[in-house]
Amino acid sequence: MTSAEVHEVRDPGLPGRLLVTERDALIPLLRSRPEADFALPTAACPGWTVRDVLAHCSAALTRVVENRFEAGVFSPESNERDIAERAGWSHARVLDELERGMTEAGPVIAESGGALDAIAFGEWVHAGDVRESLGAPGAYAGAGLPYALILLARVTRERGRLPLHADLDDADEPLRLGDVSGERTPARYIGDAPTLVRLCAGRPVPADGAGPGYELAGADAGELNIFG
Repeated sequence: MTSAEVHEVRDPGLPGRLLVTERDALIPLLRSRPEADFALPTAACPGWTVRDVLAHCSAALTRVVENRFEAGVFSPESNERDIAERAGWSHARVLDELERGMTEAGPVIAESGGALDAIAFGEWVHAGDVRESLGAPGAYAGAGLPYALILLARVTRERGRLPLHADLDDADEPLRLGDVSGERTPARYIGDAPTLVRLCAGRPVPADGAGPGYELAGADAGELNIFG
């Protein structure tokens, strides 16, 4: 799929494929980890442990599956309540709920007309947060990355975000993010795709040697953060 096609065509099944792809990699990893790993802090979500992130993710997907979107849902206060409600659950129960959500949310998201696509992207980003906290490979990368980039392009376009022309080290064609109307001069990114995801999700970017391992012109890194 070309960059132009990414912006013009919504594949309703893509969010579900992203979730299932990540499910098949993440859930077995988590079930193999010792209990102590669930108490590790997450750099991307200050104040939250690995378990907190997983509880948030499982709660969010359960809301999607059960169509529960009351006022204030996904606000910081709502997220903290969801985590608190699961405080007495075993780690296994949290993972069971997460696995169910990653399996069943796709068809619901597909029928939303795009309104819930960003949830699938956010869940995949949180999986990267967990991987990084555990020191596991594949944070903000892995088999789901191509799907995630397509979703990122669509979400940034629909939200009218800063236009960005991204020349990715590991892609044949550039990726166009944000407003593609041509009314604003796009910023320019050169680097790898996982680092681009980190910037767009407001995640810390590890320094490569003496400085960042990417080039960004025409914008500050903070302007790319779609969650900020």
